[in-house]
Order: sequence, then C-alpha cells, then structure tokens
Amino acid sequence: MPSYDNHLSRRAFGGAVGATAAAAAVGLGAAPALAAQETAGPQEREFRAARGRHSRRPNILFVLGDDLGWADLSSYGCPHIKTPNLDRLARQGVRFTDAYSGSATCSPTRFSLYTGRYPGRVEGGLAEPIADKSVGLEPTHPTLASLLRDAGYATALIGKWHCGYLPDHSPTKSGWDEFFGNFGGALEYYSKLGLGGEYDLYEGDATYKDLRYYTRIITERAAEYVSRDHGGKPWLLNLNFTTPHWPWIADGDTGASAEVERRIKAGDARALWHQDGGSVEKYRQMVEDLDRSIGEVLKALERSGQADDTLIVFSSDNGGERFSYNWPLSGNKASLQEGGIRVPNIVRWPARIDGGQISRVPVFTPDWTATLLELAGARPHPAYPLDGASLAGYLLRGEKTAERNLFWRVRGERALRRGDWKYYRGKTGRDQLFHLAGDAREQADKAALEPARLAELRAAWEKTDAGLLPYPA
Repeated sequence: MPSYDNHLSRRAFGGAVGATAAAAAVGLGAAPALAAQETAGPQEREFRAARGRHSRRPNILFVLGDDLGWADLSSYGCPHIKTPNLDRLARQGVRFTDAYSGSATCSPTRFSLYTGRYPGRVEGGLAEPIADKSVGLEPTHPTLASLLRDAGYATALIGKWHCGYLPDHSPTKSGWDEFFGNFGGALEYYSKLGLGGEYDLYEGDATYKDLRYYTRIITERAAEYVSRDHGGKPWLLNLNFTTPHWPWIADGDTGASAEVERRIKAGDARALWHQDGGSVEKYRQMVEDLDRSIGEVLKALERSGQADDTLIVFSSDNGGERFSYNWPLSGNKASLQEGGIRVPNIVRWPARIDGGQISRVPVFTPDWTATLLELAGARPHPAYPLDGASLAGYLLRGEKTAERNLFWRVRGERALRRGDWKYYRGKTGRDQLFHLAGDAREQADKAALEPARLAELRAAWEKTDAGLLPYPA
C-alpha cells in the first residue's frame, strides 16, 4: 500500500453483473500509454475526439474536492497555489473551462451526481445542505452506483457522503458495495467530531476509530482500493475529499485541532465553521495537500497497471468559500453567481481520449452521471429519467453538443444558462441577463437591452421549476 511519510500524530491510534457485450468491446488498437502523454507541451488545443478507438468498459474514479473554487488550481490560473498532480492530470486529458456543479452547496450537488437529476426532484435535495436526520437519499431511488452495480461493477464510496444519516440513509443502502468515510457535511480533521459533536468516521455502518489526519486516512483507503483485484470486474470509486472545507486545519495543525475539538465538546454549535480561523496561507496548504493526496492515489493506480483503462473525473461540489481564489468570477459558495457554481473539471481516459486538450462546452454535474452510465453500458431507470445529457458522443465520437439549458435553483436565487447567455435572479429579486463569453464576472447586465431573450430564458427556468418539488415553508 502506498503511503506518505507514514508519520503518525501523537493522537493517532487504531485503524492504522454480467457486462453488456457492446460496452465490453475488445480494443482495435493499442491505447496510448500515460508515459507518452507526459510529453505533451504546456499549450492546450481545442478538444477533438480521438475517433475509432475501442476499449473495454472503463474503471471509473470520480474525485470530488469540497468547496474548491474554479480558479484554485494552478492549471486554472491560481498564482499562489501549486497543484502539480492535478495539472498533470489535465495535461493527460481534457480541462473544461465552463463546468458547473449541480448546485451551490454540498449535499444538493451530491444528489445531482448520484441520481443524475436536479436536486429538487427529491425531498432530500431540498435541504441546502442536509443538516439533520430528517431527510436523505432514499434507498429506493436508483443511483449511479446501483445502476453500475447491476451492470457488473464493483462499487465503493470513500470520504464524504452528506446525503443522509443512519439508520435510514447510507451509501451501502444506495448501491455502493463498500463505504468508508463520514456521513455529515463537515468534521474536525483529527478528532472526527461532526457538526453535532458526534464521532463521524465509519466503515460501512459501524464507527471506525482512527485519529490521524482525515485526508491521510481516506487517501490510504483509496490507494488500496484502486490497487485491489476486483475479481475481473470493472469498478466505480467515488472519492470524496473534505479538503479544503472548513475547519481550516492542515495536516500537523494539532494545536488548532485541539482548540476546535474543545469548543465542539463545550457545546459551541458553530465551532466547525471556524469563522475566527484560517487564512489565505492555510487554505493554500490545504489545497496543496489535496493535490498531493490525489497524486498518491494516481501513483497507486499506475502501479496497478489499470491507469489506461480508468476514466477519471475530477471536480468540486460547488464554488469556492472564504479563502478561495475565484477571480474573475463573482460570488462564492451558496450563490448562483458564477463563483458559486462554476468549478474546475478535468477528465482523463488514456485508452480513449487524447491529452493536452481544453473544452469550452458548458457541462454540469448531472451530465457526468449520464455519461458514465452510457460508457459503462448501463441504462437509467425508466421511472427516473435523467436531467443530465451524456457527453459520450462528444468525447468519443466527435459529435456536436446540442445547445440546451443548464438549470439551477436554490432558496432565494435562480439561474439558467443557454449557450453563452445566463439568466440570473439573486436575493434582490431583480432579473438579470449576462453574456458570459465576454463577461464572466457578471457585471454588464443586458436585461434592458435584450428583453425578449430575458423573457425567453426566464420562461424556460419557470417551466423547469414547475416540475420540481416546492421548498417547504
């Protein structure tokens, strides 16, 4: 098993189906090796599908950062945070410039990824985010994991779940064969205490004791999983880091950890928010640690010999938070301005997709659900139609993507993007219209100049909204 320095803190203890024939087609030619793709220069070219290649069904590694802003990676322009492993991943694959999360906070976006549908389709998705045991992802709802499991995949989720609590909700009740991680929206990185003061590290549905730094623990687990022999099955791993979500505690910050832990145990309900802590420097440390951790998992994957046949998607669950570098976007987490929903998004699949490419096609989280199902030879449940559009034809066959609506709704805000135009209504209640191609910062409101376009996009938003569950009063 790969490791870091394997330096344990003083507080550490314990823990230390049948495939469809079409999807399993035999390759017609040799897949390009990762080593060859490393020679790609720093200049990206516009995306072009490498047509005519075939491969077996891919393993799928879907990696989520937590509250990572659109420009927090050096490959996305951050001047002070260095992310060499994610930059290398981008050089080996495709970097999307206009990618979005399914919502503006943690659990609704996870609902949109796991179901492929707008969060507002289900009761649990109305919580922004889930904060108690009253709602969650119902086990009866098909998920990316349950549909892939039925198509012959081994499935696992490592890290943050945030789609409901035990006893009613759990990854293992919703299609994942294995779960190791936390149920809630945040936890103190060493003590594993959650928002309510509960201990929140689990293996399956049982608590697991390990007081080392959380990112180290789930990185080790993920590296072990991608190295494992899965009995000939392809696999899905949802790897959900909590980094760089608050509290602002980097690896080795045992003093800050102890203070946050003390406050949690004293009944401070907002201790984990850490509103009196953190800094741009601390945030840098946390993002760079996320990058190192992902690098360790990628090394384990390469050593296993499975890298060429593994499709990796990297993204964030929403836009950046207090210390994130979001320039030039406006807004941040919880807002439907670009800074709250536009996220870094990288895709790599050496067997089928060339590296060194950039895509400006607008995509959002539910699209990846639809894409992964198609690539895995699985079909959505007919009673639960997807809201995302598969990108398989675009990525593998060079098909042009159709212009469509990307829709978002949170309490007090609404947004819809069609092409380069975005309709937005914030908490002021004023309808606004922005042309994102020339105004990603959303400062030049075109509503008065384009009243017909504004009315058209507003009507499209309201039509979709009418089909969703209403927010509880």
